[in-house]
Amino acid sequence: MEFSLQWQSPYAHHNDKSYVEKIDFWRDFFPGNLQENLSKLNPGQKYLETFEAGILVPKYSDKYVIEFPRTLFTHNQDGLVITPAPGRFYPKSYAWKALHSFPHDTTPFRLVDNFNKTLVADINHPLAKFPVEIEVSMVTHLKTATQRGGSCNDIAELLTKNGPGMQVPVEGWSKTPIKGYPFSRSNEEEDKAFYQSPRFVHHLDSTARSHVQSIYSKLLSPGMKVLDLMSSWESHMPNKLQGCEVTGVGLNEEELKGNEQLSSYLIHDLNKAPVLPFPDQQFDAAICTISIEYLIRPLEVMAELARVIRPGGIFIAIVSERWFPGKQILPWADLHPFERQGHVLNYFLHEKRFTELRTESFRGYPRPAQDKYSQQLPFSDSLFMVSGKRT
Repeated sequence: MEFSLQWQSPYAHHNDKSYVEKIDFWRDFFPGNLQENLSKLNPGQKYLETFEAGILVPKYSDKYVIEFPRTLFTHNQDGLVITPAPGRFYPKSYAWKALHSFPHDTTPFRLVDNFNKTLVADINHPLAKFPVEIEVSMVTHLKTATQRGGSCNDIAELLTKNGPGMQVPVEGWSKTPIKGYPFSRSNEEEDKAFYQSPRFVHHLDSTARSHVQSIYSKLLSPGMKVLDLMSSWESHMPNKLQGCEVTGVGLNEEELKGNEQLSSYLIHDLNKAPVLPFPDQQFDAAICTISIEYLIRPLEVMAELARVIRPGGIFIAIVSERWFPGKQILPWADLHPFERQGHVLNYFLHEKRFTELRTESFRGYPRPAQDKYSQQLPFSDSLFMVSGKRT
């Protein structure tokens, strides 16, 4: 079954998709009326149910916002010095004594304030304040196994643990400038030199690539003028988007020449010159596929995108859990995957000309058996999308 957790924050509409390969109606635990209604579904059918805040996860409570001495925050983890930063999530193990936890608790908490002698932690679940909808699609029926006990799934926990909600900015985000901007990277080699040799390889498995295509299929239309930002030898656009005029901006000419979906291309280093050499309102849409984490001045690039995209147009940014080590901006690798999505969402929020913001994620889908990493990695590459409409 494919589960879609949909909810609205003050900043965006969110849709977190999870694929669960085996559901057992005899053994698993289901919230609300899911068990009764899902058991009746046939392949291809869907069911939607709404849950008020505090049903799938514990209800928000002020008593779970805890101020404690800075000395109880562990500043050294595996040889790395951790500087507590407001808005970031950390495992409870980092402050387990203050949070009445235990030394190996990986449950995340959010640091919401940072004073001279004390810190303030919010240990509420990130979804505690939000009503949610669960839409479930039946993929296929598996043969019923003999019931002999064993493990079971708590469906509510399965859908809400390990990230959903963490993409929402901390309250008062607009009063806090992005720290360390423009961003630095551990590998400051010239980008032109780093990307000089072509890499005609897929950076995502085929299931993840199909999800990228489904996003573009849903949000783009045939005949659009599309800017493919930080492009390479593939643009990941589905064949059904006929008649699109796609302009690629990238750094490796051999890769760009090999991209059959491009109508034209431009060699341009956005980290050296964060401008787009195009007229105002030139494009109906812009896409950036698993590359935005390399931009050291993304806010300037967002302003340029807002300039070259026509009113009513859209910008779509997609990130994964894979990147070229050292070329990503320094906060990136330290962030939880959903925090990275929230980091990109912040770019959109800083550029006021993008509205109707949306996030979408894909997790837990099976990696294709023919994929060369299928023996080591059972799941497809996770994806995290952020999009916004140009006003």
